[in-house]
Amino acid sequence: MNLSRTQIGLIAVILFLLSLGGCTVSKYNGLVQQDEAVTRSWNDLQSTYQRRADLIPNLVSVVKGYAKHESETLEGVVAARAKATQMTIDPSKATPEQMAAFQKSQGELSQALGRLLAVTENYPDLKAAENFSQLQAQLEGTENRINEGRKLYNEQVRTYNIMVRSFPMNLLAGFFGFQQK
Repeated sequence: MNLSRTQIGLIAVILFLLSLGGCTVSKYNGLVQQDEAVTRSWNDLQSTYQRRADLIPNLVSVVKGYAKHESETLEGVVAARAKATQMTIDPSKATPEQMAAFQKSQGELSQALGRLLAVTENYPDLKAAENFSQLQAQLEGTENRINEGRKLYNEQVRTYNIMVRSFPMNLLAGFFGFQQK
């Protein structure tokens, strides 16, 4: 079978376009996967923050029974919890300012909890109470999960941002509307 130069050229162009299209689809899917990884890690982190928030009323209740003179500290924890749980962020639309405000409210809650746990040192009966010990252990475990979740989220965002900003992916990302997080 004899092919003319025009036919060979046409076949070459078609093969080039097919390979370019395949490459584009592959790179696009990589962007989607990385975007989903960022969203998943944020949702996991949010879930851990919520777990901490759910533990706080029980902890406050137990401490209140033993440390009746610490109402200011207990009220501070309750107020910080309320502020932290009111803030929700959609990671796909989050701005640096929103993230900073969110982290600030979570940090204030951590500080309030730290003050509460410091106060409990003055109450040996409270420290010896089994339900307090269990809640404190759960809270410490949750704080560790929060730290690990933050690390994972930051790493996922870093990887995504590198992908979105690197050439030639930045062209594809811009064309399909992927933006830095």
